[in-house]
Amino acid sequence: MGVANAWRFSVISANLALLQHPNGSIPGNKIVCWKWRSSAVQQRKPISWPLICGLMLFCLGMISLFTGHVASDLDWYSQRLVKRSLYFKLDGSNKAPIDIWKSENAKYYYGCSKRSRKFRHAIRERSSNGYLLIAASGGLNQQRTGISDAVVVARILNATLVVPELDHNSYWKDDSDFVNIFDVNWFISYLAKDVTIVKRVPDKFMRSMEKPPYTMRVPRKSPPEYYLDQVLPILKRRHVLQLTKFDYRLANNIDEELQKLRCRANFHALRFTKPIQELGHKLLMRMRETAKRFIAVHLRFEADMLAFSGCYFGGGEKERYELGEIRKRWETLPDLDADGERRRGKCPLTPHEVGLMLRALGFANDTYIYVASGDIYGGEETLRPLRDLFPNFYTKEMLANEELKPFLPFSSRLAAIDYIVCDESDVFVTNNNGNMAKILAGRRRYMGHKRTIRPNAKRLSPLLMERDQMDWDTFARKVKAVQRGFMGEPDEMRPGRGEFHEYPYSCICEKPPSDDVNKSRDSQNKSQEIKDLGRETRKKRQV
Repeated sequence: MGVANAWRFSVISANLALLQHPNGSIPGNKIVCWKWRSSAVQQRKPISWPLICGLMLFCLGMISLFTGHVASDLDWYSQRLVKRSLYFKLDGSNKAPIDIWKSENAKYYYGCSKRSRKFRHAIRERSSNGYLLIAASGGLNQQRTGISDAVVVARILNATLVVPELDHNSYWKDDSDFVNIFDVNWFISYLAKDVTIVKRVPDKFMRSMEKPPYTMRVPRKSPPEYYLDQVLPILKRRHVLQLTKFDYRLANNIDEELQKLRCRANFHALRFTKPIQELGHKLLMRMRETAKRFIAVHLRFEADMLAFSGCYFGGGEKERYELGEIRKRWETLPDLDADGERRRGKCPLTPHEVGLMLRALGFANDTYIYVASGDIYGGEETLRPLRDLFPNFYTKEMLANEELKPFLPFSSRLAAIDYIVCDESDVFVTNNNGNMAKILAGRRRYMGHKRTIRPNAKRLSPLLMERDQMDWDTFARKVKAVQRGFMGEPDEMRPGRGEFHEYPYSCICEKPPSDDVNKSRDSQNKSQEIKDLGRETRKKRQV
């Protein structure tokens, strides 16, 4: 189009130049044309055929060169456009039906967190700036974020990391140590090239210290510069430093190599102990034996979550009193308007509402679901509506029986078992934006964008409250519409969106467009090689 426009412009310019009279006036077209024709007749010369042939050949060469470039450009752009069209945004602009069991676009992405060659090896223990002690905070998955961030902070400080201490005083009251939940030797060895990690500060070094380890708490979401300016001088001076309440104490947006280290720590180094892994995979296999595919639902409808949310769920004065008493644990929480919180989408859905959402999305009554949770507030009465919607209802207690007994006193180990089953499920459904929901959503994105559904609570809440005013088909259509963009599609993840643990954008790479083509070619070549080898073998036998 650019060449054609340029050509048209040159012709028009030439005609205007011919029509323009020397004194600036424009005479009638007929006179000018007559003069041009008459002068052309008077000055006509014999035609040079060699010259015309040469010009024609030159023009043909230019046309072929131009069309060749256009073809190659069109081919390149078509590949780009076809590729991009596969990553349509689920914002309602594309009305194509969604496969509720898997993302068609997941195959174009993969987890990538390998260290680059420029990322220098970990500094040795004797050469480090000191020992970094970490006191994690919260439940299992909250502590997991703290441990992953602690690895990165140790790297920033050139410190030797001591295996983190877990929180024994949280609401969960679990006295499990790191070695009871995670494979500590694997943790140390997997990260050996990135950070030097030891199980404890050497006794000889501790005895030589004049003062006990210095303890401090850093602000939430602190950038690397804060650690270098405020924490490193203390570490160098005291040699042993403990950071307390260590959860979400590192900024979201940091250097890409450090982000990849975050992913290596979270998705690879933190491996559960053998007893937890064995029981988790047993439950997973039992689910697979009963159903070809299943949904895992993390209800997170325990009393502490409901109290923290400040929402009301229809339980009358009894509910208000009980949740109010639990809420007193957090002295800094403000008084909230329950109705306002629900309108803003800050309240978790009830088990019944989760079931209605899933049925509206298209999951049938015979779908198998695994419910991951602690003690549901309201017990069996709260769960009954969900069971009615999905009779094939399972929990770890139903699948494990006696095998679960050794784990029952330890809430974090029970949460780890749920974590394994939810991670390997075909579809994972969260019910809030809590720590397990974030960690598992991030991991499932990293491990291949397995279908992960998060309720769009802000738009679902009014829809659920008005469901009695519409027929089922209308309700289902509206649920599908509001859930676009909340189904775990690859294009939902953008740099800087949400917590990095939930959206690990630096650790997810896009496959080159030619990968699928190359794979098919490789498979064709291999099959041809096998055929050729078979023919040669048959010929040798005949000889």
